[in-house]
Amino acid sequence: MTGVVDDPRAFLIRLFDAAVAAARPAIVVPPHLPEPPRGRTIVIGAGKASAAMARAVEEHWSGPLDGLVVTRTGHGVTCDRIEIVEASHPVPDARGRDAARRILALAQEAGPDDLVLCLISGGGSALLTLPPPALSLEDVQSVNQALLASGADIVAMNAVRKHLSAIKGGRLAAAAYPARIVSLVISDVPGDDLSSIASGPTVADPSTFANARTVLSQYAITPPTAVAAYLEAAVDETPKPGDERLSRSTATIIASPIASLEAAAQVARAEGVTSTILGDAIEGEAREVGRTFAGITLSTARHGHPIAPPAVLLSGGETTVTVQGNGRGGRNVEFLTGFAVGVAGAPEIYALAADTDGIDGSEDNAGAIVTPDTLRRARAAEQDIAAALADNDCYSLFAALGDLVVTGPTLTNVNDFRAILVAP
Repeated sequence: MTGVVDDPRAFLIRLFDAAVAAARPAIVVPPHLPEPPRGRTIVIGAGKASAAMARAVEEHWSGPLDGLVVTRTGHGVTCDRIEIVEASHPVPDARGRDAARRILALAQEAGPDDLVLCLISGGGSALLTLPPPALSLEDVQSVNQALLASGADIVAMNAVRKHLSAIKGGRLAAAAYPARIVSLVISDVPGDDLSSIASGPTVADPSTFANARTVLSQYAITPPTAVAAYLEAAVDETPKPGDERLSRSTATIIASPIASLEAAAQVARAEGVTSTILGDAIEGEAREVGRTFAGITLSTARHGHPIAPPAVLLSGGETTVTVQGNGRGGRNVEFLTGFAVGVAGAPEIYALAADTDGIDGSEDNAGAIVTPDTLRRARAAEQDIAAALADNDCYSLFAALGDLVVTGPTLTNVNDFRAILVAP
């Protein structure tokens, strides 16, 4: 019991559910649909939410349409007129490559009277993988795996991905020109940068081949020989701002991390709990961010700053994990482990961290929950927290405690959601 909140776990889950609901494609897609064209309507897209977005289009589009979108395995939904392909994420596979090739062909066949409706969401960069002729899928997979383990942020990773692709970084829009392209985008990146979401297939790319080379050097990644040669040659740069081929392409963010955080804050207020949003673009090494948030939380509990309890601290963004071990887990459970160590069992502090797509990293959980007795219960269960962090095995820690949050795929994605409850 925590006074104003009778069941802290259930309260935090309600906040998470509200954040996810605010980004549901069935809610956010229909208000942004464009007017039908004189010609064809071709629907294409990629991302963890793209299949659900396609279904929302079908249910609210009166005229003819057809097309193809690619989503993560397990995130598909049934559509009648738009083909849904499932592929691997976060490491691309042949299914994603083949779907990307067909999506590019659909864009290329569009004419000036046609509408290309592009549905983009987080995860689209891995799913929309089409290596240029000089590179193989295996080349791209190798670099992608190295980037995922490096601790690089999404902007850095996508600078490389865009320059190892025949479809990302504005190339998809360039291929569809002079057709009209309308992109509806569910943002999963800090700052809602359109050029970073799914590696920006329909918008101008400010990054360069030189930037891609710098990222690989910065994170000590040695790419395959063919990749190194391709990046050094830099013969086919991505479309830049002002490129005529992008002049008929528009993109609109229809769901974002801040909108989901505001939805959660509204639920908290309705239940009598004051809330503050610490930010929607929090980045950094997950366990270190967790320790930092522990300090903010203890200040709240002890001094009433930055907000007086009872209160909930909300935040979003995308932390990173530098993989050094062989365990199981994603960035949200690593954040929570660092957080639990930092608050050290302080009373009346509860926290939830979860990915709004329902998948933390590549596991079956969305995230987990920390309670005031997390450390005590871990010791009782003979769980070594330091070892869990050293081996990147925080999933196993929270699984042993029964504190995983498991939702299954939510069919949307506005990145990580964190809610920390400080009760009086």
